[in-house]
Amino acid sequence: MKARLARIADYQFGRGAGEALVPEDAEVSARPSMRPEHVSLDGQRLASYRPHVGLLTLSATGAALLHSALAPPALRVYVNDEAAPFVAEGKTAFAKHVVEADREIRAGDEVLVVDLEDNLLGTGKASLSQVEMLSLDRGQAVDVREGVM
Repeated sequence: MKARLARIADYQFGRGAGEALVPEDAEVSARPSMRPEHVSLDGQRLASYRPHVGLLTLSATGAALLHSALAPPALRVYVNDEAAPFVAEGKTAFAKHVVEADREIRAGDEVLVVDLEDNLLGTGKASLSQVEMLSLDRGQAVDVREGVM
């Protein structure tokens, strides 16, 4: 089950993500149907498996592991200093505050929200593609699931 989740992480987030997000000593909890549910390490949830789409969602802890494992700008949405404290509290990142983003980001992707110095602020689901984030002056860019605070 761990190997399967690591392959999913590599597919979803890029090569090397599986090794970072599903380490050897990680624990995988399963539903009664034997479908994986959560990946945890030392009692902290790293990611959850979403069976209806076959992909993973990240916790702040899992996002921190991916942030360390993947070189910038992979998965990153950079927000300005004005928005950084709000995103760190788990609040929405709006398009008008996005300064830069990974060119590969599409609406619906799991992303890492960072400040201009690449400090992790939170993780969530992109509501817009990279082009839309940078061209729009209003609207939600990232539905932040969890901030680092």
